[in-house]
Amino acid sequence: MSADEPQNEQIMSPLSPPADAEILGISGHVLAIAIPILAICLFTYIMIRRLQPLLLAAPSESIDSLSDRLGRVLKYGLLQYKHPRYLLAGSLHIVLFGGFVLLIVDSISLVFLGIDDDFVFLGMGERAQAIYEPIKAVAVSLVFAAAVIAAMRRAVCMPERYAVPERFGKDRTAGALGILGLIIALMLSSALFDGSVYAAKGEGALVGTLSWVAAALLAGQTLHVLEQAHHGAYFVHELIFFFFLCILPLGKHFHVITALPNIFFMRLERGSLRRPNTVAAGGDLLAVERTGVHIMEDFSWKSMLDFYSCVDCGRCSDQCPANAAGRPLSPRFISTRGREHLFAKYPLFPTSKSANSKDIPLLGNLYDADEIWSCTTCGACEEECPVTIEYIDKIVDLRRGCMDSGDIPDSIKKPLESIKRLGNAQGLPREFRGDWAQDIQGQQKVKILDGHVSADTLYFVDSMSSCDDRVNKLAKTTARVLDAMNVDFGILAAKETDSGHDVRRYGEELLFEELREQNTQGINNSAVKRIVTSDPHALNALKKDYDQIDQEVEHISEVLMRHLNNGDIKLTASDEDKTTVYTYHDACYLGRHNEIYDAPREVIDSIPGAVRVEMEKARDRSFCCGGGGLSLYHSPPEERQMEQMRVEMARKAGATCIVTACPNCNVRLSDAIDAKGWRDEMQVIDVVELADRHMERPQSQ
Repeated sequence: MSADEPQNEQIMSPLSPPADAEILGISGHVLAIAIPILAICLFTYIMIRRLQPLLLAAPSESIDSLSDRLGRVLKYGLLQYKHPRYLLAGSLHIVLFGGFVLLIVDSISLVFLGIDDDFVFLGMGERAQAIYEPIKAVAVSLVFAAAVIAAMRRAVCMPERYAVPERFGKDRTAGALGILGLIIALMLSSALFDGSVYAAKGEGALVGTLSWVAAALLAGQTLHVLEQAHHGAYFVHELIFFFFLCILPLGKHFHVITALPNIFFMRLERGSLRRPNTVAAGGDLLAVERTGVHIMEDFSWKSMLDFYSCVDCGRCSDQCPANAAGRPLSPRFISTRGREHLFAKYPLFPTSKSANSKDIPLLGNLYDADEIWSCTTCGACEEECPVTIEYIDKIVDLRRGCMDSGDIPDSIKKPLESIKRLGNAQGLPREFRGDWAQDIQGQQKVKILDGHVSADTLYFVDSMSSCDDRVNKLAKTTARVLDAMNVDFGILAAKETDSGHDVRRYGEELLFEELREQNTQGINNSAVKRIVTSDPHALNALKKDYDQIDQEVEHISEVLMRHLNNGDIKLTASDEDKTTVYTYHDACYLGRHNEIYDAPREVIDSIPGAVRVEMEKARDRSFCCGGGGLSLYHSPPEERQMEQMRVEMARKAGATCIVTACPNCNVRLSDAIDAKGWRDEMQVIDVVELADRHMERPQSQ
């Protein structure tokens, strides 16, 4: 090859280039220029219209931790980390995504080859193209196969999670099949374009690929026929490619464009909440004219980006315990209806009707109140979403709007009022909050950290364990175990108030801030070095919602695990363990929101001879007991009770004892066992109670 010959001579086509074609009397060169220019102009206009509501939305949090965000884009976006959780669907998506990434080079090259016959992508030389050609052929074939299989799943054996109940809108099967059809046609046109070249050159493409099939079908045809196939495939490919580009922002496939930015701007810390928008009031929540979300524009731009990014795959709803129990909540349709609402309010071509629909309240029109109050904020939906859509912030924002307008369920008005007056939902006067600690068998009197008495560790008890007669034993047991581990600890007693965790997630931000201020003052005045709690809701509040405390916060299971591993304490077997089969129920705010999965399991496994089994839904796919938020006081309409579904899972796993690490879970699961009539064959015990029962102690204890 001489120095002045094109670099792509090895694969140069003996067929005339697409620019030499004539389609309906129009020069191929003109079409090759006009198609991308017109498409890009249309795409730009569509994107401007789609970005308009984001510019009118409430602000989101400031962007920090750039390296962490880029790492998550790589992990969740480019490496498709969450997709294999649904193995078949995830594998198909990975093939489609990976194939399109590999075919970017070919797609760009084809656009410019219609304009310049000698175009070479980034100056790729002969060797690079020789490597890329078979890779491209394989990618085209795999994408084609994945799209065909996906279409079959949609048309023939559609998984239940793809179904659209009538109350949530129209079935989307036709639209999904249409997109898959375009992908199939795009791959076929690409294979035909390359196959015609191979047939003309008399060379074989990579065996088994679509290009090889196309070349075989075209073998023996005249040069004229091959050129017609070559030119036709090129312009069909270009029309489909740019048509596909322009329809992406018109439906669920908008996620192809928005998913990576959405992942980049995701909330970095699970379990935390975004504060209400107070920018207009200088950060003062009391000065805000209204709080929460009432109309679409009250959402942050990140929430709107979430709506745009929804894949409509149904994974969130498939894992949602509220949806499984038949409550009127399906997270998937929170997003899809939000997107459809945005499209309707900000259409591509505005009309007088759309201009007059700006201030339609969301509740009662787009979302139902029962739907919003059905959420337990367990986080199963967020854990499952492959593009990291955030639902809890939206639910809480809508609840804040309800609180702002006074439109809240009667069943939670009383506990909220009790928390405001007494610092707990149980109605116990503040001065009696520490009474549980007065008589603990086998232990010295618990320290009360009142400014005169000090300790290294604060046991933050929270309202459930302090004030609920059914759970007082957990507080007493935790104190006994801390004492047995020689932890120097105390409690705030009357100076402690409700952590506000559930209050905040039910939308009462002002009350939460009052509770946080009181507890922060008590904690800081106690001068403790660390905090331990047996309540995951308190743990999450102290770690994620309190910004004025510096102490390390741990769950009692973590403390137990550390002391067991250090040999400071030892658990012994009992005769009861010979017939007991344990299973551990992951509490949502200990597991998904704080990623504490192993500590409670290690405590169980430290009992010699203990038999532990896992339920079908465990660890980050654990099934909520229904006790999140103020759900102990509010029961939305449902077909089945979540806690009963959970104990059924434990029974199916063969367990006779459910170990929990949360007082709310303990109450809910115990009630479910009673309701099932299984008290003689199954029990519930907290992990700290289990440790206390098996802890080796001197005879005096």
